[in-house]
Amino acid sequence: MGYTELILKSPNYTESLKLIASKVLNKQRITAEEAIELYYHADLPFLSILADFVRQSINGKYAFYNRNVHIEPTNICVYDCKFCSYSHHQSKESWELTISEMVETVRNLGDEITEVHIVGAVHPGRDIHYYAELIRKVRETRPEIHIKAFTAIEIEYMVKKAGLSLDEGYAILKEAGLNSLPGGGAEIFDEKVREVICGKKSTSEAWLEVHEVAHRNGIPTNCTILYGHVEKYEHRVDHLLRLRNLQDKTSGFNAFIPLKFKSKNNELSWVGEVSVLEDLRNYAVSRIFLDNIPHLKAYWPMIGKQMAALSLSFGVDDLDGTINDSTKIYSMAGADDQNPALGSEELKQLIRDAGMIPVERDSLYNWIESDVDSNP
Repeated sequence: MGYTELILKSPNYTESLKLIASKVLNKQRITAEEAIELYYHADLPFLSILADFVRQSINGKYAFYNRNVHIEPTNICVYDCKFCSYSHHQSKESWELTISEMVETVRNLGDEITEVHIVGAVHPGRDIHYYAELIRKVRETRPEIHIKAFTAIEIEYMVKKAGLSLDEGYAILKEAGLNSLPGGGAEIFDEKVREVICGKKSTSEAWLEVHEVAHRNGIPTNCTILYGHVEKYEHRVDHLLRLRNLQDKTSGFNAFIPLKFKSKNNELSWVGEVSVLEDLRNYAVSRIFLDNIPHLKAYWPMIGKQMAALSLSFGVDDLDGTINDSTKIYSMAGADDQNPALGSEELKQLIRDAGMIPVERDSLYNWIESDVDSNP
């Protein structure tokens, strides 16, 4: 008897959970109410089986990584979010890199790096023309590299500051050499929770609009959630539903990345942090519910290398990239890896140890190298 039959015949699960399992195993979409039930009532073995089934249905036994580096232009920010340990409001340090300094970083990257990821705080004095110049200089320095840059929160501010529409802003950024957007800044979409943790930040509707317009302009993006603070499961599912609905409309999201709230050095430290078991629960339910987003990423600098490897059994199929100790966003909030760097061989071994096949990808999930000959 296989694991799926064990679920459907087990006396340990309610009929409603078995009905959900039957829908998932028959590749039918579950409802928001069913996702809430999974969060509250399904145990981890149950969730692991279903999430792994969905993952294999979409991506087989393959798990992805890339060779990337982060550039964080500044932590000087117009916003003062209570969960943030990164901005100059909370941090004991502040920085404001020049374009020349950032371009020099790119110039010194090894040839193996295929992606530069540029995100930072929302600087009050920089508009889209400044950041377009940065992208243009990076593109001139490394014509072949993929440039993934700017959260929706950054995009919204820099476009408004320049007095432009989103479509006009994207035209400028694309001409300069922008390839895709990361998914940060989404936090949690529920307006009441958002008011508590980041009341001054852009609205959930604005975040979704920035990504929808990006997709309409041929710019693929990722998407995220910040979980494990003051939200409830219902808020997480509402967030996932809004993402799933937008993906139904645009098909523009490449990957979903759950981001765990880290409690060090911020105004929400009193909340503490959820357990690793809750992390795994969240990965699994996300994979089961987001049936139309092809990849689920565990951001290993946030949760640690071993935890990221474990997440591969709960629906995750992507461990991000090599990073090379180039990000401070989570290390300043107390992440397990204070000096986040991984070589490609170590990433591949983490994937192999989890019983999966490592695939080096580019930023759009085209295969570069794998333990097998080619993408089937």
